[in-house]
Amino acid sequence: MPRLLREINDRAALELLLATGPMTRGQIGELTGLSKVTASQTLARLEERGLVEVVGTQGGGRGPNAALYSVIPSSAYVAGLEIGPGLISTAVADINGRTVAQVTVDPNGHDDPVAAVHDAVMKACRSAKVGVGKLRGVVIGTPGVVDPRSGDVRFSFDLPGWHEGIHEALAGDLKREVTIENDVNLAAIAERSDGAAKGLDDFVLLWSDRGLGMAVMLGGKLYRGRSGSAGEIGYLPVPGVPLPEDIRTSPGRLPSLAGGLQSLVSAEAVTELARSHGFEAESAGTCVEVAVAAGAAGEPLLDEIAHRLALGVAAVCVILDPGLVVLGGEVGHAGGRSLTSRVEEAVAKICPVRPQVATSTVEGNQVLRGAVLAALDQAREELFTS
Repeated sequence: MPRLLREINDRAALELLLATGPMTRGQIGELTGLSKVTASQTLARLEERGLVEVVGTQGGGRGPNAALYSVIPSSAYVAGLEIGPGLISTAVADINGRTVAQVTVDPNGHDDPVAAVHDAVMKACRSAKVGVGKLRGVVIGTPGVVDPRSGDVRFSFDLPGWHEGIHEALAGDLKREVTIENDVNLAAIAERSDGAAKGLDDFVLLWSDRGLGMAVMLGGKLYRGRSGSAGEIGYLPVPGVPLPEDIRTSPGRLPSLAGGLQSLVSAEAVTELARSHGFEAESAGTCVEVAVAAGAAGEPLLDEIAHRLALGVAAVCVILDPGLVVLGGEVGHAGGRSLTSRVEEAVAKICPVRPQVATSTVEGNQVLRGAVLAALDQAREELFTS
């Protein structure tokens, strides 16, 4: 029993320091409910384990200045990766969540995904001056369906080489547990931590980019479904649009060509729609931005994009009623309030649920940020229980 209490106290102090930053012994005791003696003993154990250190002092009291304790950043590191058809982005962060290196490599020289990931991780670790043995968590974001039982990518248009057995092979190569997660799910983790859904337990993230995907957050947890296919809203049947089963698909073929809702609101589809409205640009996001800036001239295009998005949003809302729908990806980011307000109105016209619709506010590479956050959760849990 005393050992269990010590473990509980150690974990409480570590969680608090990781969440809030440097604190004095008195502050830790007050916020955890530990006595001064117990808080001192807890901090002494964490110092001995090489997890916390004194980083300064805090004055203001009648007595001498109090020591400020903080988690040692180098006590553990994590790696987050985003895998795309042409690039692999990797970030290495310390246990406090500070990114110490971020690199992007072209995997086209590798037919083997294991070799491509290995090189990306090694390059990021060298850039961070961190030995790969210091990594306590590795999370990889990929497009497509990830089997929650095997941990493998079960189906992805963009990554035909990511077949069954890759998950186990990566863990063996890197000599540590590796998690593969759907990229939109990771984007939702970042949204809940840093973005428009910060602190919310229930929301959905509709991601319109090369393809169309959705992440479902319920009760503060990602809902993946039995086979990992929850959120594959791109295959939602839409009146007047060919069903996915009616169109032959092959590895490498873009999701926007596979029928269903994704053939209406993928980046490729939005670019084609914009062209028909007289707006041409190098990307779907730029097309939407130009339409927003065009004022009245761009309204018909925005109305049509919103109508198409509303078909998916309404379908989700009448089943889940999540309260908040966040629009992300290239198209969602570009539309801003001009798009979200239109989606709200369009949804209200076709279903009894009127959700709040917001634009994603996560800065930088959202999938990569989510991968780092997920890896941090794993690494911290390992520290808490080791």
